Amino acid sequence: MSHDSRTALRICPLCEATCGLTLTIEGTTVTGARGDRDDVLSQGFICPKGASFGGLDADPDRLRTPLVRTDGVLREATWSEAFDAIAARVPALTKEHGKQSVGVVLGNPNVHTMAGGLYPQLLLSTLGTRNVFTASTLDQMPKHVSSGLLFGDANAIAVPDLDRTGHLLLIGANPLESNGSLCTAPDFPGKLKALRRRGGTLTVIDPRRTRTARLADRHVAIRPGADALLLAALTQVLLEEKLADPGALAEHLDGYDELAEAIKDFTPEAVAAACDIDAGTIRAIARELAAAPAAAVYGRIGSCTVEHGTLASWLVDVLNILTGNLDRPGGALFPLSATARAPRAAAPGKGFALGRWASRVSGHPEAKGELPVAALAEEIETPGEGRIRALVVVAGNPVLSAPDGDRLDRALAGGLDFMVSVDPYLNETSRHADVVLPPPPPSQSAHFDFALNSLAVHNQVRYTRPAVPLQDGRMGESEILARLVLAVGGMHGAPPEAVDDMVIATTLAKAGLPEEFAAELTGRTGAERRLDLMLRLGPYDLTLERLLAHPHGIDLGPLKPRIPQLLKTRSGRIELFPAPIAADLPRLRAALDERPTGLVLVGRRHLRSNNSWMHNVASLRGGSNVCTLQIHPDDAARIGLADGATARITAAGGEVEAPAEITDTVRTGVVSLPHGWGHSRPGTRMSVAETGPGVNVNQLLDGTLLDPLSGTAVLNAIPVSVAPTR
Repeated sequence: MSHDSRTALRICPLCEATCGLTLTIEGTTVTGARGDRDDVLSQGFICPKGASFGGLDADPDRLRTPLVRTDGVLREATWSEAFDAIAARVPALTKEHGKQSVGVVLGNPNVHTMAGGLYPQLLLSTLGTRNVFTASTLDQMPKHVSSGLLFGDANAIAVPDLDRTGHLLLIGANPLESNGSLCTAPDFPGKLKALRRRGGTLTVIDPRRTRTARLADRHVAIRPGADALLLAALTQVLLEEKLADPGALAEHLDGYDELAEAIKDFTPEAVAAACDIDAGTIRAIARELAAAPAAAVYGRIGSCTVEHGTLASWLVDVLNILTGNLDRPGGALFPLSATARAPRAAAPGKGFALGRWASRVSGHPEAKGELPVAALAEEIETPGEGRIRALVVVAGNPVLSAPDGDRLDRALAGGLDFMVSVDPYLNETSRHADVVLPPPPPSQSAHFDFALNSLAVHNQVRYTRPAVPLQDGRMGESEILARLVLAVGGMHGAPPEAVDDMVIATTLAKAGLPEEFAAELTGRTGAERRLDLMLRLGPYDLTLERLLAHPHGIDLGPLKPRIPQLLKTRSGRIELFPAPIAADLPRLRAALDERPTGLVLVGRRHLRSNNSWMHNVASLRGGSNVCTLQIHPDDAARIGLADGATARITAAGGEVEAPAEITDTVRTGVVSLPHGWGHSRPGTRMSVAETGPGVNVNQLLDGTLLDPLSGTAVLNAIPVSVAPTR
């Protein structure tokens, strides 16, 4: 380390594991990143994404000043010009065409920044639009819906108690590549290996023999899309063989008998052919789960982004409930973050409702206040009252992440009167914007994980201030979003601190605290003052000052049981068999007789990328991080496809071409393409990504196939045809 080098701590914002980093900095440049051995959660673990922090931070393709479209061309502009343009257009459009004429898209990176956790909800409430689309309906919305129906709170998501469980059943999850999802757990691989060392059992259900599956005691190569059928059969075995024992949860359950009656037809023998799993294997898995002293079932994106994603997500918790493993150590527990509301006395709540409104064109019901992002293009294209005329996109790239990107690309290009993107890159979506507002690189931003701490496998709290001062000409992300709120709300010109002051005043009033309490809050910025208030009102009686005194974080202890206090259903109980679930079961029953006649497509995760937004970092390219079509040798031989040859993949939404990778890690009848690629559109500024653009797997989807309860796009188990190019 040179004499002018220094180190600084930073929480990694590049995936859900939220590992602590120690950055090496020379001047204002991050020259290295290693794991922080003293971090209370990650304890020194680091993955290739974290190690590449400096490369991403200094990416020369990152935008450094706003862009404003003039005479059809995006040009560099001042911050004042950018916000002036927004203030001149958005309020005028809403005045003329109504609040629903503005749509908002929130992308996945919002959960990875402090500002993304504090300001988007203010943006939505200021605009007053119901045209809200997020990455959730391309990912985890089924889990939110099932949690809402079961517990009355869509954000009450139980995570596996990885450090104490003795039996873990994973379905549709590959945490050795994803680092965990809806389960914040640095060093997930190490935790799985520790489970095996202490004599525990790992079962993995996945059509691919992933790195995670290779660690398992039992890997079951299920037919894609049959996850809910398998989970229903496991539930049926527990009930039929009198193996179910909810234990302490029994007094908090409604719907037990109704569930048993509804699930009785889903026997292992009935589902075996549809799942392509032997009935004896299904019974063995159920019995092992019931016999384990402490066990957890964990389902993720592979079981969410399918036709029965909400039913599968519901059944994951049903299995944890019936085995007595929900809300107990070693099972699946509900984290309690430092900024959560302090626990209240157990009492009935407002419950959770679906379909409070519907989309204008196709009538898709809302879920958790959101409409399916697959419906965005038609809401822009279709004439009539309520058509989306202006779009605000915050950290999203739906042209690549949503189905039928070509259609959405055309809609953004020709169907909008005005568009704003908050994005550090000119990517496939932001290239259509009239104004692009670029946040600074992560080294120049403070970091706190609001959403991901509520999914952590160990209760803790950590906060890092910017490692590098904000450079001249840059604007912090919190200020960008605060000014955006003011500009779209007709308050352009007010100081951005006014947004934070308003939130603080409103929060104090709801908490029954005097206005003078605001004077006690500390912090250099409005965002820090809001964090201080949330910590003070939270369950651990913390302050920002105390948190800053513990730079490696504060250990708040292992997860603890939280039922019945967290229940917000109208009954005040766990509603085991809610009406929307009951209404959807006939659709699952019909799937007992369905069999794919050809190949089906599944996605896959790469350790070195995160959806569409990390392909421009040179150090993360190559290795396994390539866009290939994985296909089993038997299928390749039948089709006449050679390894490395170009394959043409065709489905309802179109066709793409990709190099074939012949491998027996994918089961017969299944092919796999990774998500987030397709960086070949003109007008972007992503020079590294463009050198190996890959193809957009979501172009194979036409956007019509959704999980009806959650509005989530079906991204897995898609029928495709594959042929060699001639």
